[in-house]
Amino acid sequence: MNNTFLIKEAKAWVKPKNGPGEIIRVMPDMENDGTVLSYLLYTAFDPNPDYLGRILFDTQGYWIYDGEVLAVTEQEQLAKFIINYVETI
Repeated sequence: MNNTFLIKEAKAWVKPKNGPGEIIRVMPDMENDGTVLSYLLYTAFDPNPDYLGRILFDTQGYWIYDGEVLAVTEQEQLAKFIINYVETI
């Protein structure tokens, strides 16, 4: 993969088509097999966070959402966040 990807937990702000925005906790899945990167998605700031699914990336950078909660626009925002993530110092 030639892109920069998220390597540790981060929080992403997602704006649905209708309604208020939401902050999503994005966590790299530690059970990656080397051919697919996957990221687990949870609600942020909740004591018992809801699992929202996961996003998987193949070696060419194509992604797919594995879940039933997020709308397509939210999935796209999260995939873009993961691909373009830059750690601020």
